[in-house]
Amino acid sequence: MEKVFLILMTCVYCSIQAQNFTLKSKTIQGQAENNLMFNGMGCNGKNISPQLSWENIPLNTQSFAITIYDPDAPTGSGWWHWIVFNIPSKIKELKANAGDISSHLAPTEAIQSKTDFGTYGFGGPCPPIGDHPHQYIITVYALNIPHLDLDKDASPALVGFYLQQHTIKKASLIFYSQR
Repeated sequence: MEKVFLILMTCVYCSIQAQNFTLKSKTIQGQAENNLMFNGMGCNGKNISPQLSWENIPLNTQSFAITIYDPDAPTGSGWWHWIVFNIPSKIKELKANAGDISSHLAPTEAIQSKTDFGTYGFGGPCPPIGDHPHQYIITVYALNIPHLDLDKDASPALVGFYLQQHTIKKASLIFYSQR
């Protein structure tokens, strides 16, 4: 009987471990729609950040961070569209438009630092007219610390440095945009 119990517990543990940390969205599809598009720099979208949720949280996760990055931007270093960190570990979803700081939809502890637009919060896609399709990588990071000791003026590169130092696991989604 003890062997059966041990085998059963091992199977339960293995199945828990086999589940992948996963990022999902009800508002993201393959191509960026007008709701996501930036409102400025020649784009006239609604600049609404996507709804995001994550599941199968890694053990020992103490907080989360989310980034949206365009590696295809013609800058030589890509373009950071959204950087959110210090999301408490009990949070497993951000509602659509949480990237608008004035909406107060993001957790109060979360910090939305400066993007490459020079603004805080979400800045949607706005690739150059006629350029090839740009990919936008949304990543959620499960972190091994309760908060990053950074403020809203931290550069995307500095936030990224700290994220890499404290990531347990990460999960991503990709969507595309072209004008």
